Amino acid sequence: MKKFFAIAIITSISIATSAQSYKGTRNTQTPEQKLNEEYCTGLFKATDGIILDVASQASASGYLNILDWINGRVAGLQIYTNRWGVRFPVIRGSVAGVYIDEIPVPASTVNSLNVNDIAIIKVIKTPFYGGFNGAGGAIAIYTLKGEEEEE
Repeated sequence: MKKFFAIAIITSISIATSAQSYKGTRNTQTPEQKLNEEYCTGLFKATDGIILDVASQASASGYLNILDWINGRVAGLQIYTNRWGVRFPVIRGSVAGVYIDEIPVPASTVNSLNVNDIAIIKVIKTPFYGGFNGAGGAIAIYTLKGEEEEE
């Protein structure tokens, strides 16, 4: 009888201890996932890509063109310059589409974009059919929101 009570007490203590230390499922997101949730929508959010947080990088403000800064930071991405001085991105041998706030723009538009106004860049290396020229991937540039600029 003493063995039964000892086993019952040990079992109840171990259950009480394990119930207090239950970790459960935690919804932890990486900083890149948080930025993806905050800025991206639709196909841009659902498609996997490499997210670069430009706003937190002090080195980015030293560049006049964001494509110069991104060159060499993403594997498979190269930046070429044509004879008129316009830079354009190439991902794995195909010209990538360029999007500013999810609107397709020509690559020459990026030259006039202030680097200090850019929040994040999402580089999609897989074929992206969310717009024109999708087979070569995409570079989505997101600008700072109004409340972020005031800070």
